[in-house]
Amino acid sequence: MRIQIDTREKPKATVLIENEFRKRGVNFIRSKLPFGDYASPDTPDIVIDRKQNLLELCSSLSDVPKKDTNGKIKKGADGLPLTDKKRFIHELSGAREFGQHLIILCEHGEGIKTLEDVKNWENPRLQESPLAMSGSRLFVILSRMMLTYDFEIEFCDKNQTGKRIIELLEGKNGGSLL
Repeated sequence: MRIQIDTREKPKATVLIENEFRKRGVNFIRSKLPFGDYASPDTPDIVIDRKQNLLELCSSLSDVPKKDTNGKIKKGADGLPLTDKKRFIHELSGAREFGQHLIILCEHGEGIKTLEDVKNWENPRLQESPLAMSGSRLFVILSRMMLTYDFEIEFCDKNQTGKRIIELLEGKNGGSLL
């Protein structure tokens, strides 16, 4: 098996994943992917976007405008403020448009095994800001987005990510994929 790792994936964050690939004899290279973080030429219709936890997933759904190093709001090609949510939706719709099935693999662990578990998640940022996203709100947003953009979300412990990426890209999921 061969796996491509997107060049935007930080090498420090992929050490365990790459070690698992080596252990299982999986060849991998770093190259820019148009969508997601992991793909395989052996299953070109599947792409995986890794999120380190639910907090990162919440950030991906943020409407707060991004700023450059001078504090000015960044603008997209359409002239509108650039947000993480806008970038995330662009990735979801792009994958769908090009016939790729996107799977978000969230390494949250800590009792989060299914999307249903997200409902009961207590976002630690709610202690600092009442505007932070609750688990029940995140559940509703993700459920609606899954219907709109036709993607899946899976959860795993960080030490299982490499194994799960291999299984998903081999089409061995134990779930609804393919």
